Amino acid sequence: MTRQGAITGLVALAVGVAAGLLAAPRPPTWLDPYLPVAVVAAVDAAVGGVRAALERVFSDRVFVVSFLADVGLAVALVALGDALGVGGALSTAVIVVLGIRIFTNASAVRRSLLKL
Repeated sequence: MTRQGAITGLVALAVGVAAGLLAAPRPPTWLDPYLPVAVVAAVDAAVGGVRAALERVFSDRVFVVSFLADVGLAVALVALGDALGVGGALSTAVIVVLGIRIFTNASAVRRSLLKL
């Protein structure tokens, strides 16, 4: 990633956060059980992308596909849990597994940064 690309990304992130705070969108209530799991899956994909970038194996195509697949699979598992009547338990399991992955990737990122 070039310096200009990093700056552009940070500016886009700041604009997106500001727009989200100013607009204060309210998601539909039927999304309530799925939104937290989708956010955790998105964070998992983002931290995995940072790890891949630091290891110099980042691919934008792989990142987008894994981002969408992680979020989709997590939401599908919660929907399956809801259909089976165990939505809360399955949501917790998905969040625990994704949390473990986030902390594993975060520790790899930390090790990579300390090597620099």
